[in-house]
This record gives sequence, structure tokens and C-alpha cells, in this order.
Amino acid sequence: MDSKCLLAMLLWCVLLQLKPTVEAQKLELIYHNGTLLKGSFTVNILWYGNFTQIQRSIIVDFVNSLNSATWSQAPSVKSWWKTTEEYKGGSTTLSVGKQIMEPYSLGKHINEKQLYGLASRFKDVRAINLVLTAKDVAVDSFCSGRCGTHNSIDGKIPYVWVGNSETQCPGQCAWPFHKPIFGPQTPPLVAPNGDVGVDGMIINIATLLAGTVTNPFNGGYYQGPPTLPLEAVSACAGIFGRGAFPGYPGKVLVDRATGASYNAQGRNDRKFLLPAMWDPATFQCKPLV
Repeated sequence: MDSKCLLAMLLWCVLLQLKPTVEAQKLELIYHNGTLLKGSFTVNILWYGNFTQIQRSIIVDFVNSLNSATWSQAPSVKSWWKTTEEYKGGSTTLSVGKQIMEPYSLGKHINEKQLYGLASRFKDVRAINLVLTAKDVAVDSFCSGRCGTHNSIDGKIPYVWVGNSETQCPGQCAWPFHKPIFGPQTPPLVAPNGDVGVDGMIINIATLLAGTVTNPFNGGYYQGPPTLPLEAVSACAGIFGRGAFPGYPGKVLVDRATGASYNAQGRNDRKFLLPAMWDPATFQCKPLV
């Protein structure tokens, strides 16, 4: 199911950049009567290639912030994730489970079959398997058509893959922390954790985890054809704050000490920039700030 990648989001951004005066299609994600992921799930992480301890801690803190019982300072990652409760069936609780360090066992170019094999290393049924590839790892269609993807193992266990685009295509997969490869060349924002590649990964991980729980097996919430769906967050591509328009992420918060831009706070005093999520209650893309 290649449709479970961010190609839809990228094409949507291109359309907005090239034709800003064209009236946008009505945004309404339809529920297709399929399974949604509700209840408690772990997120197993396979780190493929070289990730520093700091990079790993940023991503682990983000995932654990999605449902942190101890963190409520607004605007919070938890409040962003809470919008998924508006999708039929109640809440979804995610927390980091098992982790595997995989140091280039398949080389530095990964194809789709190998990616599936890496995701299959975990067999937990109540889990989402997250495969992350380092900045020097090329994956088929990475940058040319997608920043990540979500799919499933035998239609039973969902998985997500996201690549670090720092050295390959930050203007495509780490915007707005890098100048875009097309459209208005507005100054990039300062990454909240000081790592353009990893902070860009957080945006894509957030996008795909939301898409996974609301459309895990191609029968959940989406708009458009199932082969190229707009999902919970990819439908709101490029929107991070109020007043967003093509080339401008919207008004977000700025850390006075570092100058970094963010709109969500999480575990260990982390700050993150998260994309807007489509809200079934209001039929609107809902940014945190």
C-alpha cells in the first residue's frame, strides 16, 4: 500500500504552491467503516544506521509525550494527540516499547522489501512498529516521492517508516526548518531541538502515527482515492499555526532563549513543532496555537 506514504501530502503542497488562487477542495475525511486503532498500544522502534543518543532521546521523548499522564502544560503534545479521540471509538494510548539498534546490516540503500523485513522484526499484535533510517541511508522513493510511509504486516500489525532527510532533502522533508525546494523562499524556522533532520522527522512521525491510528488498514478516515489518501494530518499539510498559507507555516511560539519555533511541549521539557490535525468535530484543520 504505497498510498500510505506522504506523497499525498507532498502533492497537496505542490498544488497549493503553484495555484494559490484556486479554490481548495472541500476538506472532509470520510470514515470507510474499517478498523481503527483504539486502546493501548506500544510503539516499537528499530533504529537503522547511526543515531546519536541525543537524537534517540528526542524521538523517544516525543512518542512518550503523546499520552503523558504527568505533562499537561499547554500547549502540549498530549493535547495535540487528543484530537484523535474525535475519530470514532475513543482514545488511543501510545508509549515506547521495545527498541532494536540495527547498524547498517543491509547496507545504505534499502528497498521496499527490506523495509518490510525490518518492520517485521517485532511481532507484537498490540503495537505499531516504527522503523527509522539515519541521514546517510537511502530508501526507495525517499525524497523523490515520500518522507515516510505507513503500512501493515499481513494486514494485522501496522508499521511506520520515516527517514532522516538532513543530508538528502531537508527542503522537502524537514520544512519549515529548511528553505523549501519549491515555492516562496521564506527564511527557515529554528528547529526546537537544534537538529533539523530529527525535528523534521518528528513532524513526519507525528503525521504518520496519526494516519496509522485513524486509517491503519485502508478502511478508516481519509479523503480521495485509497491509493493516494489525504489522512488526519497529511490533509493539513503545511499548517502549523494560525494564519498559515502556502510558504508560511503560521504563527507559532518562539523560545526567547534559543529563538527556536515550537507549538507543543512534552516530556523532559522538550519542545516540538507539530502539524495541524483535521478535527472531525469541526471539519477543520486544527493547529495547537
